[in-house]
Amino acid sequence: MTTADEFCESYLVIDAKEASLYDIASILICSTTYLNTKNFYKQRSQDHVDRSTSQNICTRFIIFASMLVQKLLIWSEKPMSLIGFLIELWLNLLSSNGGVFGLVINYIKGKVVKPDESPEKFMSIIGELDQRLKLDSSIRKGDGRYNRSLSMIASKLCYENEDFVKAAIQDQLKMEFIGFYRCWNDYQDEITTYATMFQDTLDPNLIVVAFRGTSPFSAKDWITDVDISWYELKDLNATSKTIGRIHGGFMKALGLQKIKGWPKDLEPSPNATDEHPFAYYTIREKLKEILEKNTNAKFILTGHSLGGALAILFVGVLGLHEETWLLRRLEGVYTFGQPRVGDVSFGMYMMKIIKNHDVRYFRYVYGNDMVPRLPYDGRSQFFKHFGPSLFFDSFYNGKVMEEEPNKNYFSIVWVIPKYMTALWEIIRSFILPYWKGTEYKESHVEKMFRMVGLIIPGLAAHGPKDYIDVTRLGPEIIPTITKMNKLAEKITRE
Repeated sequence: MTTADEFCESYLVIDAKEASLYDIASILICSTTYLNTKNFYKQRSQDHVDRSTSQNICTRFIIFASMLVQKLLIWSEKPMSLIGFLIELWLNLLSSNGGVFGLVINYIKGKVVKPDESPEKFMSIIGELDQRLKLDSSIRKGDGRYNRSLSMIASKLCYENEDFVKAAIQDQLKMEFIGFYRCWNDYQDEITTYATMFQDTLDPNLIVVAFRGTSPFSAKDWITDVDISWYELKDLNATSKTIGRIHGGFMKALGLQKIKGWPKDLEPSPNATDEHPFAYYTIREKLKEILEKNTNAKFILTGHSLGGALAILFVGVLGLHEETWLLRRLEGVYTFGQPRVGDVSFGMYMMKIIKNHDVRYFRYVYGNDMVPRLPYDGRSQFFKHFGPSLFFDSFYNGKVMEEEPNKNYFSIVWVIPKYMTALWEIIRSFILPYWKGTEYKESHVEKMFRMVGLIIPGLAAHGPKDYIDVTRLGPEIIPTITKMNKLAEKITRE
C-alpha cells in the first residue's frame, strides 16, 4: 500500500483489496500499532486529543463497516455491471419501441428498434428515471433560476455516454459541446471519473463543467463513496500548516497522486503510453485554454451526488495551488445532493477561499435525501458541511439553513417523519402532473423507484428527478453575505 508521508501531516489509508475478512474483523479488536503493521491499514495522526472509549469504538466500527462494504463491492463488481447492463438494455428497448405493446408489434413486424445500435439514444438508468433534457421554457436567461436549472440538467446529462451527451447538448439544449472527459484514478488504476464541458450559446461567455455522480451499477463509484480514508493535506502556501482532513475517496477520484499528492503541475511521463488524464489537471488546463481566449468568459462547476463533491473539491485544490486567476473567473458552484467532504478545518479553509475570491457556492438539498447527511457527522467522526444549505421540502418550499434538518441520516427521532414523507412522495407522483403541469409526469420507472423509499427512506429522494423539480418549481433563494459570515464564525468556534 502506498502511504502519504510525503504530502500529509496525518492520514488514515485503508485498502480493502489487501484485506481478508479476518483482517477486517481485526479492526474492531486490535490496536492501531498492530494494524499499522498490515498492508491494508496505515494511520498517522497529529491529533493528541483524548477520545472517550465510546468514541473510539464508534470510530473503529465505522472503519470496519467501510472496509466490509468495500470488500463486498469488490466481489460484486462484475455481477453489478452485468445486472445494470441488462436492466438498462431492457428499459431502452422498451422506450425505443413505444413500451411493451409497441415492442410486441415491432417484433411481429420484424422492425424491433435496437437501442444499442444508436449510442446517442441509449440512456442510463438515471436518464430513464427522468427523461427531460431541455430547460423549462418559462425559465429564461436573467431569471434567477436559470443557472441552477442549467447546472442540474448538466449534472444529470453527465451520467450518460459521450454520444448521448454531445447530441443532447447540441440538439436539445442548443449549446456548444466542448468535451467529454474520462479521467484516471491513480489508486484504482483505471478510469473512474467522468466530466463534461459545454458553452451556453445564450450567454457565449458562460462555460459549464459538470462532474458525474455515482453510477448506480458501478462498484468502483460506490467504493469511492464509502472509502473512509482521509488525508490531512499540507497548505503549500504556509509553513507547518494544514488545510484540514479531506475524504480520501473523493480526492482520489479528482486526481490525487500517489506519493506526490497535489503537485501544482504534473511532470510529463517519460513513456507517453503511461500518461493518464486526471480530472483536476485535465479540466483546469482546458479551462485556462478557453478563458485565455475570451477575457469576458466565466465558468460554472456543478455535479449531483459524488459529482457535487468533486465540484467543490475542485475549488479547494484551485485554492491550494493559488489559482487566483481561475477562481476570479468562477461564476458559481452548484451542487445537488452533495455528501460531506472534510472536517471543520477544511471548512474554515474553504470558507476563506469563498470569501476572498467572491465564490458563489450553492449547496442544494432536497427533503430527506440521505446522501447530504453522509458521512456521519458526530463526535467520533470529523465530517462537517460548510456553506449554507439551500433546503427544499417535499412541497418545494425553500429556505437558507445552516444545516439541513436531521443532519445525520440515522437519527431515531426522524424515522417516522421520513417514512411519512416517502409515502407522500409516492402520492405526489400521481397528482403532480395535474398540479404543476404535464412536464412533471413521472415515468413508471421513477414511480417504482419511489416505492424503494418505503424500504430505505431518503434513497429515492436522492434521484435527479426531485432536484430538477426543485430548480424549476422552488423559489429563488440566495444566501446573504451576513449568513455566510455567521456560518464562517460558527465553523471557526467549532
